[in-house]
Amino acid sequence: MTALAAAPRRATHPNTPRLSFAHLLKSEAIKILTLRSTWWSLGVTAALSVGISLLIALATSGMGGGMEPTNVILAPTQFTMLVAGILGAIVVTGEYSTGMIRSTLTAEPRRGAVLLAKALVVAVTMMVTTVIIYAVAIAATAPLLGGTGIDWATPADSIVPLALGMLSMACFTLMGVGFGFVLRSGAGAIAVTVGVLFVGVLFVLPIMLSLFSIAGPDWMWVVEAGKYLPVSAAGSLTRAGATDLVEPALTMAGWVIGPLLLGWIALRWRDA
Repeated sequence: MTALAAAPRRATHPNTPRLSFAHLLKSEAIKILTLRSTWWSLGVTAALSVGISLLIALATSGMGGGMEPTNVILAPTQFTMLVAGILGAIVVTGEYSTGMIRSTLTAEPRRGAVLLAKALVVAVTMMVTTVIIYAVAIAATAPLLGGTGIDWATPADSIVPLALGMLSMACFTLMGVGFGFVLRSGAGAIAVTVGVLFVGVLFVLPIMLSLFSIAGPDWMWVVEAGKYLPVSAAGSLTRAGATDLVEPALTMAGWVIGPLLLGWIALRWRDA
């Protein structure tokens, strides 16, 4: 009687290494910080921030009380946030254009982890850059502002708005990351991100909504809606001495979570 052959057993590899989240963060940091476009974007951000702060300090130095020193440092945010958004977008779209995203997803199939790691690295990079920019701008404008400069003894007029300015720059960068995962395709994604999403939402729409202030009280609800735009929320957060921070903070959080959620859906359900 012939004995039955044993069923073949599937080979297992219990010691197969798995890419940890720390290693994923490291790989994303290497990819982002070795791109020339990253350094160009950060350089443009720094040049705009310090240059505009110097011009504002120079223009207001001859005025009576001048401008609040903290506001001089934070005023360029309404321009540099556009560059921050572009940086977030090109970090993602560049990986799609070169095909690197396929290697990334092969090494780490958990797509949510890939998005989270990329978002964290880009946000931290922008926050560190913003801290350096603020330090340089404070030192450069101090001789022009006169007096004692920023009053560090009052956190509400110094540390708090500067810290929130740093977080606001990170938020605009994360919006770009989310839009990059949704749009994906190189120059076209950047054009749509800049032309429609950032220029439209951050610049044109606030001006359009503010025009309704001359239409009478029946249209004031349109003007009020403008404060829920990201540029208005960032302005409220970074204003020296501001006390009502909860509403603009929630508004900014919504503008970050929305694009990142759409980006996660696109990354999860569409092929790379």
